[in-house]
Amino acid sequence: MQSKLKIANERAYHVYLAMSGVESFALTMAFTINLVYQVQQVGLNPLQLVLIGTCLELTAFLFEIPTGIVADVYSRRLSVIVGFLLLGIGFLVEGSFPLFEALLVAQVIMGIGYTFLSGAKPAWIVDEVGAERAGSAFLRASQVSQISGFAAIFVSVAVASISLQLAIVVAGLILLALVLLLMLIMPEAGFKPAARDQNGNWSALFDTLRGGIGLIRGRRLLLLILLATIIHGAFSEGFDRLWTAHLLESFSLPALGALDEIVWFGIISAVGTPLSLVATELIRRRVDMTSHRAVAMTLFVVYALMILAVLIFSLGGSFALVLLGLWLTGALRAIRNPLMETWINQHTESEWRATVLSIQGQADAFGQIAGGPAVGAVGLLSSIRLAISISALTLLPILAVIRRTLRPSVIPIR
Repeated sequence: MQSKLKIANERAYHVYLAMSGVESFALTMAFTINLVYQVQQVGLNPLQLVLIGTCLELTAFLFEIPTGIVADVYSRRLSVIVGFLLLGIGFLVEGSFPLFEALLVAQVIMGIGYTFLSGAKPAWIVDEVGAERAGSAFLRASQVSQISGFAAIFVSVAVASISLQLAIVVAGLILLALVLLLMLIMPEAGFKPAARDQNGNWSALFDTLRGGIGLIRGRRLLLLILLATIIHGAFSEGFDRLWTAHLLESFSLPALGALDEIVWFGIISAVGTPLSLVATELIRRRVDMTSHRAVAMTLFVVYALMILAVLIFSLGGSFALVLLGLWLTGALRAIRNPLMETWINQHTESEWRATVLSIQGQADAFGQIAGGPAVGAVGLLSSIRLAISISALTLLPILAVIRRTLRPSVIPIR
């Protein structure tokens, strides 16, 4: 019995790594040139760029909790598959119709897809391999994602040199192929659906929602993690939507012979990926991912350095200095993501895990909705440089929040 369980755990672990790799390849292929496509071909201004992101996050905000509850009550495997299906369709819509209105529709489709994935995917792997091994799985998957994303950069630039739209469409087709693969190989042995009483499925859905909310309300630590997530969301929306426009508008990209300037964005991503990979490996080797204190203290250092890196990017007077800030920001964010996933999973029971993770996703969406349009308006009315600097400063309160999670009175007794 133990042998069969170990084999099942190993299978799920390798499926998770493969899933993360293919997902990263497709997303990197699209996102390497996505903002260039939106700025140059669709012709979006700074406010429209942020509104595109706000549409995505508003959709996520509305659907995060319902989809997380469905994953806890019915099937996390099914939720993951549906999520990738909707992401693929969303990219096909975005790449096929270079219109602001079509991009808004695509964000709605992709936003719903993200919500099916955000709670279900980490909850699935934690249940399949166990909470003790989950932190290691998150870090290893992050590394696999970075390697596959690195390969995708070159494919993206090559395809985008033919057509920016084609690169986004191909990314969508890859995600649809992943859906078919997961239908064949993705196991679900560790999942135990939420209990359903005689009142049926609706009662189970509401009971799961109440249980997840009750768990969060009963643990100050989870509330603080959600607050940190909101602050991060307010920062990320402005930065993610405006960094490409900052490079295009504030600098004349150095000539690369006869090559198109889109190649520069491939180079930026190609250099950033190894830096992120090395940073993640250092964390994997030196941080105890089973320790709340170790993870929280590492996140504190990561965010302090991230504020500095974003300010270097936004205020740097030379192209080289701006690139340094951008690469440092990318490496620090690559570290932050698996740390945050591990952190919240340390303090969440399996029965409500997808629901709690979806509430965290909703908190991130709320932060992006609250912070994004304001930063976009600053970029439109003043300057993109100032808008990104403001985004960096919005991270300052997160340092106080993380310090508070280190108090003994906040850490729950397990």
